[in-house]
Amino acid sequence: MIELGNYNTLKVLRSTSVGLFLGDDEGTEILLPNKYVPEDFEIDQEMEVFCYLDNAERPVSTTLKPKIIRNGFAYLEVVEVGAYGAFLDWGLEKHLLVPFREQSERMEDGNKYVVHCYMDEESMRLTGSSRVDKFLSNENIDYDQNDQVNLLVYRKTPLGWEVIVDDMHKGLIFDSDIFKPISVGDTLKGYVKNIRDDKKLDISLQPIGAKMLEPTAKMIFDKLEENNGFLPLHDKSSPEEIKKVLHLSKKAFKKGVGILYRQRKINIQDDGIRLL
Repeated sequence: MIELGNYNTLKVLRSTSVGLFLGDDEGTEILLPNKYVPEDFEIDQEMEVFCYLDNAERPVSTTLKPKIIRNGFAYLEVVEVGAYGAFLDWGLEKHLLVPFREQSERMEDGNKYVVHCYMDEESMRLTGSSRVDKFLSNENIDYDQNDQVNLLVYRKTPLGWEVIVDDMHKGLIFDSDIFKPISVGDTLKGYVKNIRDDKKLDISLQPIGAKMLEPTAKMIFDKLEENNGFLPLHDKSSPEEIKKVLHLSKKAFKKGVGILYRQRKINIQDDGIRLL
């Protein structure tokens, strides 16, 4: 079955004057217009294409890579506001419509918003929504502490930054766990810090506990190499100084330095640390 709004691996069936017709194992066909046909192809070869509805509402495929796929989230720019809603650039010729009813705030031309792409059951069209909360659920969470996750930052709160976790769940990075600038739309790697009894996810941008030590030490080591083997940071450096240079807490810095010292990779001096 060809799934609209997603990548499909299809077989080249035949070449025509308008392009290639591709098909799946169930006998469904879809056009790949001439402008997307590769120079070299063979009948029966498999191709990965993205399938959606074109401006005439016809199923069509493309080799272009969209910025968002069905059931996914992305940070997209409004290119036009029309009578029915806002049209967003998602990397394809036909823009993604976010109807007014699906806007958490009235969208404006030129601004960017975190949106979800879904199949509207009434119109059977791919549609966008900035009401992202209704597409997130923490009911079926299957993580352990320190599991690495993909994050999309989507909202600032008094406690920190809310993030979309693995395109499925809602998480929170507390301000106290942030040691580098982040903003709405950032895509990051993070780590599960805590799963609360109410299923809320606390997320960290650094590994937790023992797992934190090795990558933190490597980060400090890499920074030393970038700075000719010396960093003017030490035990008496303020947390603000360490955060500015390394985007680490002072506690994490001291642990990382301890590892490097025990591995005889650095010398600790009064004015800073130096590579051996």
